[in-house]
Amino acid sequence: MSIKQISVFLENKPGKLSEMTALLAENNIDLRALSLAETKDFGIARMIADDAFEAANVLKNGDFIANFSPVLAYAVPDEPGGLNKLLCAFNEAGVNIEYMYSFLGGNDSSHAYMIFRVADTSAAEAALAAKGLRAVSQEEIANI
Repeated sequence: MSIKQISVFLENKPGKLSEMTALLAENNIDLRALSLAETKDFGIARMIADDAFEAANVLKNGDFIANFSPVLAYAVPDEPGGLNKLLCAFNEAGVNIEYMYSFLGGNDSSHAYMIFRVADTSAAEAALAAKGLRAVSQEEIANI
């Protein structure tokens, strides 16, 4: 049950990130999570939106290069060791994490949410489900 992450390539120039977020705001797109990585010439904004398809359409119509990537999302209890327990399950299941980032969940202060990019989302999700972990769905993300 992977969710849709939108990756946007941005020139590494002042104002490009705010130009992108302004466009999303003007179109009532609510971001759930955002991660920004940079190189010398460009950056990659990775985001989870309440409506991934609408966000991608808005970005493409605004002349941004936007692509989807499947990622997994898991709720993490807001307690000492909560993330470690989840990472141990990944390790025990033999799932390598390529990158991850987090966001807090709206009115639910008892959990944070972790976004994971792995090589094979379906296999990783099945291996983690066998450990009793349930991925958060795209619909659940939209309602957080």
